[in-house]
This record gives sequence, C-alpha cells and structure tokens, in this order.
Amino acid sequence: MSQLICGVRPIVLSHLRLDSFTLILIATVGLASFLPASGDFGRYFHHFSDFAIALLFFLHGARLSREAVFAGATHWRLHLLVLACTFVMFPILGVAIQAFAPTWLLPEPLAVGVLYLACLPSTVQSSIAFTSMAGGNVPAAICSASASNLIGVFLTPLLVALLMKVQGSGGMSLDSVKAIMLQLLVPFVTGHLLRPWIGGWVAGHKQLVGLVDRGSILSVVYIAFSEAVVNGLWQKMPLDGLAGMIVIACVLLVVVLVLTTLFSRWLGFNKADEIAIVFCGSKKSLASGVPIANVLFPAAQVGMIVLPIMLFHQIQLMACSALARHYAQRREAAEAGPSPQS
Repeated sequence: MSQLICGVRPIVLSHLRLDSFTLILIATVGLASFLPASGDFGRYFHHFSDFAIALLFFLHGARLSREAVFAGATHWRLHLLVLACTFVMFPILGVAIQAFAPTWLLPEPLAVGVLYLACLPSTVQSSIAFTSMAGGNVPAAICSASASNLIGVFLTPLLVALLMKVQGSGGMSLDSVKAIMLQLLVPFVTGHLLRPWIGGWVAGHKQLVGLVDRGSILSVVYIAFSEAVVNGLWQKMPLDGLAGMIVIACVLLVVVLVLTTLFSRWLGFNKADEIAIVFCGSKKSLASGVPIANVLFPAAQVGMIVLPIMLFHQIQLMACSALARHYAQRREAAEAGPSPQS
C-alpha cells in the first residue's frame, strides 16, 4: 500500500512547477477572462474549436491500426472501471462533500452544484487529447469517454433524481448523441478508412498530431471559459464562495486522480491503460452539464448550480495538462534509456 501511494505522489505533485504548456493554458484562461469570445467571433471560434477536435479524431483514426482499434473497443475491464469511477465513485464523493463541508466554506446552492457535478459523465475531447499527449491507450480512451458521455445522457438524470430533489421533469435529447457521432466518431472512422493512403504520412508527422492535441485543448479551454465569463461567472460568484469552491474542486480532483491511479494499478493494468483510466475516469463534462442542468433545474437556480462544474472544468484541464506532460516525459526518458557514462 505504501509503495503504491509513494508511486502516486510524484504523479500528482511533481508538476507544481509549471511547464510551458501549463503556462499557456493559464494565459488562455486569462485571455478568456479579459477578452472572452462572444458574438460573431465567439460563434466563429466555436466552429474553429469543433474543426480542431474533428481533425484530431481524423488524425487518430488514420494513425491507429485496425488491431489497435479493435483491442481498444473490446477492453471491457478498462471500460467498466472508467464507468464505475464516473458514475459510482464520484457520486459517493459528492455526497460526502455535501454532508461534511461546512456551510461557510460551501454555501447550499454550491453544495447542490457539487453533487450535480458528481453525477455528470466524463469529458470526451480533452480526455482523449490528454491520453494521446501522455502516450496512453487512445483507442480505449475514445471508446470509454464516448460511452461515458452517451450513457450519461440517460444515467445522469437518474442519479440526480436519486441523490437530490429535482423540480421539473427530466428529459433526454438526441442532440448530444448526434454531436458525438458527427464530431468524433465520423472523423475517426473516415480517417481510419483512409489509413491505407494517408497512414504513412500521418505516422511520419507525429509533431502535427501533437500540435493538434494541444491546439484542441487550448481551443476548448478558451471557448468554455469565455462562455462562463460571458454568462457572468465573476458576477455571480462571491469571493468567499469562489475561494471555498476552488479549494473543494482541487481536493476532489486530487482524491480522484489518486484513486483512479491506485485502482488501475491494483487491478493490474499496464501503463498505457492506466493513463486512459486516469484521464477518462477523473473528468466531468461541462458540455453535458450545462444543457442537462437547464432541463433538470428551475431557471433561477441553474446559474449557481453549474458554477462548480465551470470551475472544476478549468481546474481539471490545467491539472491534467501538467499530469499528461509528466507521463510523456517519463515515457520519453524510458525510451531514451540510461544516459551513457562519460
């Protein structure tokens, strides 16, 4: 047990010193705070972000072999663990936070928001992009994150109904399913079908895939935080409530990252699978959270209820970018081998 915890500590804590990509992420959040994408520019940038994500999945489809895709899709143990982390572990932690967090640290509307956050599905784009950046099992991450998002359309309202009182009736829309199919699955399948013609070129341009990985993450951060700022993030959140929510979000994320790492190692997954489990099992989707909240809660309550997921979303992106760089640097060091003695 102590060896496992010691092994986790470097993963969680070693990037307190910020690398260049994390600094760029922080700068992106600052840019969105002072110059948020809104109006026509916001719509155009949203389209650009969608294109970058679709391009990322197209390149992954062209790069991955048929055997790798099949192995990822049939890796049922990994998928079950990710779903358990997302829809069992997270809600248990959310209930514990709501029960034991003092009201001066977490006011009641934000406590409801934390519990709602815990019921949401995983992200899709950033989970896969971080898995790719870290050198993890990308096909498994694609299947796990997509399955979590699709299942969440149905399971999140049920969990919310079980764990809290909801005014109004829950509803399910096929729009999120259609968005996942068109933006993620179709480009991936198209790239994979074109692999015999473009696979060699993509494999020879790994820097291009890495650039698209990082660019898609930056675009998602900018557009997501811009929307939060335009919707009055800083006006709706009092400073003491903001500070308390940031502390709770950081603690929750650290606990989840440690637990997903420990679970993956206890169950004997290899490093590539561990990376996919950690990034897919520790995330919560802002893109799914806002529209589902609009259906489940009265309009007057939605603003405060979605604030925790807005903050958690930004924190998880910045923290996981550092974690992905840590995994990538360890992989590069392992591939390079021990340095020759002079």
